[in-house]
Amino acid sequence: MPATSAPVPPEPPIASPAQLTAPDGRVEPAPGAIAAHGRYVNADLRPVPLAERRWTTYNFTALWVGMAHNIPSWTLASGLVALGMDWKQAVLTIALANLVVLVPMLLTGHAGPKYGIPFPVLARASFGLRGANLPALVRAAVACCWFGIQTWIGGQGIYILLGKIFGGDWASAASIGGYPWTLWLCFLVFWAVELAIIHRGMETLRRFENWAAPFVLVGALALLGWMAAKAGGFGPLLDQPSALGWGADFWPVFFPSLMGMIGFWATLSLNIPDFTRFGAGQRAQVWGQSLGLPTTMTAFALLSVLVTSGSQAVYGAPIWDPVALAGKSDSVFGLLFALVTVLIATISVNLAANVVSPAYDLAHLAPKFISFRTGALITGVVGVIILPWKLTATPELYIFTWLGVVGGLLGTVAGILIADYWLVRRTVLDLAGLYRPDGPYWYTAGWNWRAVLAFTTGGLLAVGGSYSHPGKGPFPADGLIPLLKPLADYGWAVGLATALTLYTLLMATASGRAGRARAS
Repeated sequence: MPATSAPVPPEPPIASPAQLTAPDGRVEPAPGAIAAHGRYVNADLRPVPLAERRWTTYNFTALWVGMAHNIPSWTLASGLVALGMDWKQAVLTIALANLVVLVPMLLTGHAGPKYGIPFPVLARASFGLRGANLPALVRAAVACCWFGIQTWIGGQGIYILLGKIFGGDWASAASIGGYPWTLWLCFLVFWAVELAIIHRGMETLRRFENWAAPFVLVGALALLGWMAAKAGGFGPLLDQPSALGWGADFWPVFFPSLMGMIGFWATLSLNIPDFTRFGAGQRAQVWGQSLGLPTTMTAFALLSVLVTSGSQAVYGAPIWDPVALAGKSDSVFGLLFALVTVLIATISVNLAANVVSPAYDLAHLAPKFISFRTGALITGVVGVIILPWKLTATPELYIFTWLGVVGGLLGTVAGILIADYWLVRRTVLDLAGLYRPDGPYWYTAGWNWRAVLAFTTGGLLAVGGSYSHPGKGPFPADGLIPLLKPLADYGWAVGLATALTLYTLLMATASGRAGRARAS
């Protein structure tokens, strides 16, 4: 029978017969310490054995290069230019955002190489064995939506480029649901290819990312070289002035944009242990992520802004969409190269960022019935059911509403994970206890109400004031809760700071009461 309540899980001893610690500090369970199957465990949720944790610095760098080089990443920078920033302001905003989000990425990623556990299992330490389903399902829902959005964008890219190759009949095909059947065909074929790759497992994904990353980078540089040649050099790419300046007009645009840029990768700041659990050590994940995320996103933003500025010089108007820009080419080889680049870039980010996490999260919901592969298939189906073509209908709905709300909620979960792992437990976990209902993380009926309260409070403050400009989104102009509207532009930071502080205080208070009870 599971225990009914435990105010605060006791700190496990550093040396335990249930777990083995390697000289470099990495931990794995002793033989037989964790059951092979059960209500809270299956083969995909078990800790990765030390012998199988072999991802290197290059693997993590390549992972981030592959994930960062995609169409939505490209349009982040060009979208900032559309808001009035010049290329320096746009690149600065994105560079700063990715340096900020790198911090929680490294903090939550630490548990991966050390214990070999995925994100939903790490969440059990703070939310409880049952309560961990709450952040896991929030993360899974976001990832399913992102998977659908990325697949639709990738399908559109293939449709546009094939239309240039095949001619007018392709684009003028009969419509189904308001879109040509050829567009639906591209979407569904692309969807099937993604699921076929991920069905082969994480090792296949690692190999795919290794060669996809440099290929996509070459494609982006080729687009820059082509645009510079068309514009007559790099000068016209750099002389577009800022419409905001650096004064009072700049800062009201900068801060919401910064939160949106952070929100773009807020998802990965939670489930990065899904990847770092395969790491050969902390050095590999720290250096790999530090070299891969901020540098790649900043360089890609610079490429995006320069190419977009060049399109304005060449065509008289900025072309923000790289697929539409590539479609301007009259070369069949150039179009085919762009088509392959779009395919690889979108598959690279979508599989790593939006399939791996929900596959683990859904497996965590029902380990007996859902494996990693089954979870990936469910993700693919849900990604179609949520009608991604509706979510991307307007830039206001896609960028401000979607990224703002998602960033606020996921920042709240990140605050709790960081507080629990670093401040409450000082990175010490009872590894076998994460899989046992009679262990230290059962709390009350499998739920830690302190984590739930911190999540609810942080989420309310982060997104409760969400607002939309008239006619530009689903929220009222004065905010869902007008009193909280001033916080809405800082949702990710508000959610993370509130949840981290409140959870730490609640756990410290509970530890104090437990200590006094034992003393008496």
